[in-house]
Amino acid sequence: MRGRAPAALASALGAALLFAALGACAVGPNYLPPADPPATRYTREPLANPSAADAIRTTQGGSADQSFVSGADIPGQWWTLFRSKALNRLVAEALANNPTLEAAQASLQVARQNVEAQKGTLFPTLTANPQAQVAKAPGLDLQSPLQNQNQFFYSLYTPQVAVSFNPDVFGGNRRQIESLEAQAENQRFQLEAAYLSLTANVVAAAIQEASLRAQIDATKRVIQAQTEVLQLYNKQLSLGQIAGADVVQQQAALSLSQQLLPPLERQLAQQRNLLTALAGRLPSEEVSETFTLAQLHLPTKLPVSLPSRLVQQRPDVKAAEAQVHQASADVGVAVANRLPQFSITANAGASAVKLAQLANPSAGFFTVIGAVTQPLFDAGTLYRRQRASEETLAGAQAQYRATVITAFQNVADALRALQSDARAVAAASAAEQATAKSVELIRKQYTAGSVNGAVVLIAQQSYLQALVTQAQARASQYADTAALFQALGGGWWNRMDVAPPRPDTDPAKFL
Repeated sequence: MRGRAPAALASALGAALLFAALGACAVGPNYLPPADPPATRYTREPLANPSAADAIRTTQGGSADQSFVSGADIPGQWWTLFRSKALNRLVAEALANNPTLEAAQASLQVARQNVEAQKGTLFPTLTANPQAQVAKAPGLDLQSPLQNQNQFFYSLYTPQVAVSFNPDVFGGNRRQIESLEAQAENQRFQLEAAYLSLTANVVAAAIQEASLRAQIDATKRVIQAQTEVLQLYNKQLSLGQIAGADVVQQQAALSLSQQLLPPLERQLAQQRNLLTALAGRLPSEEVSETFTLAQLHLPTKLPVSLPSRLVQQRPDVKAAEAQVHQASADVGVAVANRLPQFSITANAGASAVKLAQLANPSAGFFTVIGAVTQPLFDAGTLYRRQRASEETLAGAQAQYRATVITAFQNVADALRALQSDARAVAAASAAEQATAKSVELIRKQYTAGSVNGAVVLIAQQSYLQALVTQAQARASQYADTAALFQALGGGWWNRMDVAPPRPDTDPAKFL
């Protein structure tokens, strides 16, 4: 009797391990990663470098011409290629303080903890259940558990241990773990997507600020020039050299230029608020970094990953792939739920009215129960859930294909944009130089009396538009360069974005 309870408990554990060994296979489809798309290039024709900007110099003295380096890797800190210390500082601050990233990190840790929690279902659970009770025994002719029939109150001590286990015979629990692991993988790439989106937004906002400052500067220069012309007209009017209509036309042109300034200044203020928010600050704590096009160097050697690598580099594609994996595992869970469910429970302990009697072998007891549950009729509920999970898998596979197509489209759009930007920068620079010379010549002709005021007005407006267009064209070239890095995945594989988990301080993590 002394060894029966431990032996029974050991037998129950042995049976549980046997069932676990028998469940070596799991029902449902085994996940296979989607095949890479057969594309060998991003555009219909072979990739061509941007052209037409060879003779154009940037404000830093470098060429505005860019070239693509096929097959080159994307640096993890791609924004440093713009060689702006202010931009590097702002990106670092945003990565350290942006609450969206903190939330994404927490979501990833939640998913990983759920995986570890689900893994516990593969093992037996051991529960201690000691009991102590005070009871009153019945008197009169009823039987009492007490030796002394004149004593009615007694205590009953029952220390016991219970073991329960649900053998994963058909792999339902393992498929559930696989599903949760896929969810964690999805969260992992959601985090990478958040990092990529944040860095790209900071760079884009900085470039937009630089563009707005260039447009504001150009507008102010034109306003200053138009003001000087108006002052000259007023002097000539007072001397009777020109008609009043010329003064009115110049005043109207000046007013139109002045109207352009407030919207640009409003956009600049809002852009400053955006940069401040991306850095994790309140608007009243505006960041100190400011940006101009002269501070940003244009990357001229642009790495372009091979098409076969794109699906492994894009965080959104990897997240969509994880969703396919999760849906595949959920099908296995649904199939396993329709099959027999096994359970083993064992309970062992002792019971006595005195603590000293618990050591007596005759006080021991044990029970071992094995059970099998098989649904016989549920009106098709479990079957419909299996069908729903299969349709979810089909939908996830379709969504994955759509995400891949979008990824290739993004890269192709960025490449086309950069090819167009080179021509736009060349044309805008040529127009700015030509209109600047035209204004200078027309002013001299006007002073000499060779042309009238209307010609001067037209030349001024052309020069204003040329300055603004040039600033916009250069900003578009910078922005589309950043968009290409983003479309190619942002080089997350060359840096560590996932923060380590918080340390476990619970001394009894196994409970």
